[in-house]
Amino acid sequence: MGASITGIAMSDRNTAPFLRARSPEQRETRRQAILQAAERLLDAHAVSDISLRELARSAGLSKTNVTRYFDTREAVFFALLNERFASWIAELAASAPGATNDLAADVSESLARQPALCKLWASLGAELERNIPASAIVAFKTAHTERQIALAAWVMSCEPALTEGQAREWVQMLILLVAGLWPFAQPAAAVQEALTDPALASSRVDFRQRLERTLSIALRGILSAPPA
Repeated sequence: MGASITGIAMSDRNTAPFLRARSPEQRETRRQAILQAAERLLDAHAVSDISLRELARSAGLSKTNVTRYFDTREAVFFALLNERFASWIAELAASAPGATNDLAADVSESLARQPALCKLWASLGAELERNIPASAIVAFKTAHTERQIALAAWVMSCEPALTEGQAREWVQMLILLVAGLWPFAQPAAAVQEALTDPALASSRVDFRQRLERTLSIALRGILSAPPA
């Protein structure tokens, strides 16, 4: 794990006294508080720099209290990823399908407003899916696949020429593209400074524009390719 987060004012001694959540509603409130704390930390820190203890401090709880709801920090981020994914799909579904008649443009513009989701997708293969039991991966990927199916259904409503299999393939490509593009579109300060050199202009990555173009190319390719 990377360097620990500094500057969090709350210490274990200063966390509020823990009152056990008795009802399902109380437990869900406590669970959401932990997820909200994780999302706040993600705004300013890399996933690798956020420990379970720091998540607990940000939520105003002890580490032991947090493990009543999530066994590991990875479990927290898995839950947050799937919740952000579901929320994003609901946002898309609430808009008119193919509002601009350009699926790649609509999806790219919308995803650019979902930094937590993009950051978590980018952290999956390299970090979050490492050193955890298979049972945790099964639980996460089962829920994640359900959301991919829901997104594919919306994609088909925008592009009726797509079969279910083609829509699912495009959604899977979308996730892989976001995971690859996001880190390069959010470079460290030294890289940002280096990229001001005109000679390195081609190395700059505009996340929305690059994602839109690549998704558009992928969509045309899937429509013209033989079934996988």
